[in-house]
Order: sequence, then structure tokens, then C-alpha cells
Amino acid sequence: MTKSAILAAVISPCALFSASCSAEPAGDSPAPDAAATPVGEDVTVTPAEEFRAVSLGTFDEPWAAAFAPGTSVLFITEKAGTMKFVDTGTGRTGTVTGMPEVDYGGQGGLGDVAFLPSESSETLDRRTIYLTWAEAGEGDTRGAALGRGTLVCEQADACAVEGLSVIWRQQPKVTGRGHYSHRIAFSPDGQYLFLASGDRQKMEPAQDLSNNLGSVLRLTLDGEPAPGNPFAERGSPSDEIWSYGHRNILGLQFDAEGRLWDLEHGPAGGDELNLVVRGENYGWPVVSDGVHYGGDPIPDHSTRPEFHAPALSWDPVIAPGDFVFYSGKLWPEWKGQAIIGAMKPTAIVRVSIEGQKATEAGRYPFEKRVRDILEGPDGALWILEDREGGRLIKLTPR
Repeated sequence: MTKSAILAAVISPCALFSASCSAEPAGDSPAPDAAATPVGEDVTVTPAEEFRAVSLGTFDEPWAAAFAPGTSVLFITEKAGTMKFVDTGTGRTGTVTGMPEVDYGGQGGLGDVAFLPSESSETLDRRTIYLTWAEAGEGDTRGAALGRGTLVCEQADACAVEGLSVIWRQQPKVTGRGHYSHRIAFSPDGQYLFLASGDRQKMEPAQDLSNNLGSVLRLTLDGEPAPGNPFAERGSPSDEIWSYGHRNILGLQFDAEGRLWDLEHGPAGGDELNLVVRGENYGWPVVSDGVHYGGDPIPDHSTRPEFHAPALSWDPVIAPGDFVFYSGKLWPEWKGQAIIGAMKPTAIVRVSIEGQKATEAGRYPFEKRVRDILEGPDGALWILEDREGGRLIKLTPR
């Protein structure tokens, strides 16, 4: 796609959608919407004066995106197992080969993509790349996997991942196709890799330190348990665990102070933004600020103070995708705030943070489900819509 093919999308006001809960897994995999709006059609955001929106094409069930550090090139994973890239400065697009075989279905498939911040360069050349995906096991089982390889870009419209090898796996592999989580975040010092491992819709394993489900993990850059983890004396895989009692983490980010936060789906109600603290238990499935899909109650966090309570919870849900702590480059008044993509209701949610507490500060209804959101090098916000025909949209101040 050439730069002339980049189309501005008109912004128009709309009414704020009402949040709702259902038997669907917190809005993560409900029935498909109608066909996605073609590139160049309206992107509905309100208030209209907040944003100018530009569309840079569509993707097939996009799940995650990451800029190659030092460049304007954005790499985008598609759930069925493919990856593409867009040079956001020129509009040039390309494909990436060398993807792993994924177990595609439900919430599973190709997941996150991440690059080492220390390998910043103005050219793509060769650099380390990390990917996560759903991997088939024996029988009707599967689990998340983390792989590391080398991204090689020798052509203008094509790159390849060479030497991709699995460096971590969820243990154990189980039945079902939900709650993989598999989000990646690098520590600010660049020494460690933090990884979200969902409860795989099995609930009880999140309270069992003999597996690595329902946990945030702290690993070395080659996927080994990091030294100094709180449960190292218990052996593998407990020695990977940094915190536990989590459900389905779809956002994992460090703030400007170097603190780690997660964003996770609750059941029917009870989506959470958590400050992730070493060795803490976040209570799932013993406590939640939501209820089970069938309506059975779950004790609230307030009833069990021994569990780490969320900084903010939502009921009704927002069904979060990913989030970013904003730098303030283009919206100075948003500096340090969490900007969250939401899938139900479809929106961008803005959260202010004071110490260990968080408050929703703004909500901007969006036409489509927001699967991923990230900040570009110039401070623009990049939105990746969910499902087939999901658009890549650049937001700047109007």
C-alpha cells in the first residue's frame, strides 16, 4: 500500500453504549459482528473534537501489534497464524514468514509480538523477536507457548523469522480454547521478561502453585525462571511465578515509575486493573467483584483482605483488550494515564492513577471492538480493531 492509499476516516459523534454482561467470556469471543466497515468509512468516536483518525488498512483477526524499536514499522499478528507489517511513515506493507504452527480456534492462535527495547535501530536489519501462540498438545489439549527468534528483513515487502524456538510453555496443557493470556512485557532495565499466563478457564489452578496457570511470570530473556522469584524454593514451574490468582490477563504494562500493571477479564462483571506485586495472590477464583456466568455469586474482594484487591474494577464490564501508559507527547493532560482498548462496550477508556488507586477519567465510544492500543514514536495512539477486517487506525488530536 502506497502513502496515497492512506485514507482519512471521518469522525462523528455517537451515543455512549451501555455496558452489559452475558454468558460470553467477558466479551472476548462472542458471535462475530457484521462485516467490517471498508477502509475510509467513518470511525465513530465521541466527542468529535478529541481525535483525528486515519486508517492504514485492514487485517484478518488481528490480535497484537508492536513497533520495532527505533523505527516507524509496526508488526501485527493475525490470530490464524500470520503476521504482517506496516511502515506507518510511508504506508508500505509487507508479510512475515517463519511463523509457528498454531492451534487456531476459540480464543487461541497467534498471540503477542514483542521486541527487545535495547535493540533499537533506525533500520530493521536483524533483531530478536518474541512471539506467543496457542500450541496443540496430546489428545484434545493445548496451551500457550513463548518463542524467540531472529527477525530478518532483506526485502522491502517481506521479512522472515529465522531460528524460532520455544523457550517457555504453559504447564500443564489442558482442554478448552480460552484464557491463554500470553501477553509479554520487558522490565524497564531490560533484564527480565514478564509473561501473563491465563487460567485456561479452569479456575482452581490459579490458586495452585504447582502449575504456572493463572499467574504472572518473571523469566530471563531466554525463558528460564528469573533469579529472586518468590516461590523459587518450590522448584519448577513454581520458580517462574511472580504473582498468582489471576484469571485472563489481556494487558501487561510497566508505568513510567517502573511498576508493573495487568488488565484482566473478570467473569460476569469484575474486570480488573491490578498493580502487580511480587508474591501476591490476586484471589481468583475465590474472590471477584463479578459473578459466575450462570449467576452464582462469588465473594467480593472486600470480604477477603488477604488477597490483593484491584486498583480498579468494572461492573458492568469493559472487556478490555490491551492498554498503554501514555507519555503525554500529544495529549499532555493524559501523561501517565492508562489508555485502554475495550471490546464490550466498544470504546477507549482513560484511567488516571494516584499511588495504588485508579479512577476512570474518560470514555470514548468506538465503532468497533478495540483489541490492541499502543503509542507510536510521535505520541499518536494506534488502534487495532478486533475480528475479520479489523482496521489499523491512527489517532491524533483534532
